[in-house]
Formats: sequence, C-alpha cells, structure tokens
Amino acid sequence: MFAFILRRLMQAVIVMIAVAFIAFLLFQYVGDPVVFLLGQDATPDQIRQLRSDLGLDQPFFVQFWHFLVNAAQGEFGLSLRQGAKVSRLIAERFPATLELALIAALMALAIGIPMGVYSALRRGNFLSQLFMTISLLGVSLPTFLIGILLILVFAVQLGWFPSFGRGETVQIGWWSTGLLKAKGWHHIVLPAITLAVFQLTLIMRLVRAEMLEVLRTDYIKFARARGLSNRAIHFGHALKNTLVPVMTITGLQLGGLIAFAIITETVFQWPGMGLLFIQAVTFADIPVMAAYLCLIALIFVVINLIVDLLYFAVDPRLRVARSEAH
Repeated sequence: MFAFILRRLMQAVIVMIAVAFIAFLLFQYVGDPVVFLLGQDATPDQIRQLRSDLGLDQPFFVQFWHFLVNAAQGEFGLSLRQGAKVSRLIAERFPATLELALIAALMALAIGIPMGVYSALRRGNFLSQLFMTISLLGVSLPTFLIGILLILVFAVQLGWFPSFGRGETVQIGWWSTGLLKAKGWHHIVLPAITLAVFQLTLIMRLVRAEMLEVLRTDYIKFARARGLSNRAIHFGHALKNTLVPVMTITGLQLGGLIAFAIITETVFQWPGMGLLFIQAVTFADIPVMAAYLCLIALIFVVINLIVDLLYFAVDPRLRVARSEAH
C-alpha cells in the first residue's frame, strides 16, 4: 500500500508541475502584465522598473522556478482587473462553487443510482423505458439550454425559484455558506439541478449497464441456486459489486462538476470560481486564469488519488493481483 501511495504521489507531482508550466506560459505569451498594470501611456523607464520589480527580466527557467515556489504557497500575484490578490479572490469564490458541486453530486447519486437499479431489474417496464428516454435527453441537451429552460419555467412563468445569485450567506471564518439559510437553499435549487442533470443520467446508465453485467456472472447464479431471495441477491451482492466502478466514475465526476460549473454559474450568475474565470478570460486577467487552472488540476489530482486508494481498498482483486505480482 505504501509503494502504491508513493507511486501515485509521484505521478501527482509530475502532473502538477506540467500544469504549472502551462499556466506559467500564459504569463509569457498571452498579453503583457506590465502593460495591463501601467497602461498604454507608461514611459520606457516605468516599464523597465516594473519588469525588474516583478522579476520579468530574469531568465525563463528562473521565472518558472519562482512561479512554482509561489504557486506551492498559493500565491499568484495580483488580479490585473481588480487589483486584489488572486488567492483572496479564489478563497472568496471557492465556497460557492464547492457547495454547488457537492449538492449537484449528491442529487445525481441519490436519484441516478435508484433509477439505474430499477432500469436494470425491470427491463421492458414502462417506467424503465421512461427513465432511459429521460437519460437520453439529459445526455443530449446542452447544459446552458437546460438552465435557460428551468429559468423560463420555474423562475419566469411559475415564479417558484429565483433566477440568479446565491441568496443570503453566513460567514464562518473565511468560509461563506448559503446552506444555513432558507433563501440560500432556495437559490441553489435550479443551478444544482442544471449541473446535476448530465451527471445523473451518466450515473444511471452506468449503474444499469454494470448491474446487468453483474447479474449475468456465475456467483449470482450460484446465489440463486443456494435459494437466496431476490432482495438479498440484488442488493446484498449485485449492487455492492456494481458500485465499485461507479465509485471511480463518481469521484472523477465531482472534479468535473467543479471544473465545468462555468456554464451553469454564468447562466445563473452564481458567484463562484467559474464566473470569476469567465470574467478573467473576458479581460485577459492572466493571474486569475493561471490560478484557476492550477487549482482545478490540484482538485482532479487529489480526487483521483482518493478514488484510487478507495478502489484499491474496496476491490480485493487488486490487492491479490499485486501480491501475486510481487
């Protein structure tokens, strides 16, 4: 297990260095931060002085090393658009994105797994066919269209939910949350549904396919031959083994929810990192773009590492295979 963790950590470090290098190239080849900070009317002496102060007159790899050291400490300089520290802007926006992603993930799991199990156990049933049709629509429709339709129906026509913003929030230290207020939950419903639809349909179809595969295995046939009830077979044996690959996909999808909440946050004007990133792209705010890229890569690396460890712990076949290899 220690060797497995060490190997995964080394891979994670290599990935993060590669992502940091790509982020660093943004500073080198996308616009000039000196021009952004000083404006077009700056004199050559002012430009030269600021370049020296920022270390931009140093060799390429020296600059990259300084960037790595600062990035490891969570420092990416100042936002070119807002003039505030990028780390502070990210810290302010991260809670909103994480809460939205977690609610969407829980919603997708709570609805997608039962739908997938039902569709596998009741093939040909009308409700099962309806679930498959809904899942096909969920996979096919783009996220922004789902969000706009939800706003049109539930915010504009019915007036049940607000169409934008996060609502009331509570500050707990540096963390802000809207989940302790009724209006916060009221505001998060539509964005969470929009973000969860694709993940829900993906989980449902994956659970259904895995469940059908597991039900055809020999140990399920032996369980039936021993006289076990359908309930014990379906939920005590089949479902437990079905959820092993689902756990892997779900863990990675959580990173995807955080990374690709950009469209949902833009549609609902949700004050998270995705909206901050879109604004940074619009104004070519390179430090914010670089910080976002590095943070998303770190989230994916950490989630991937946790999923690998859980998969290794849950599936005994991996441990047996590794012990036999040694």
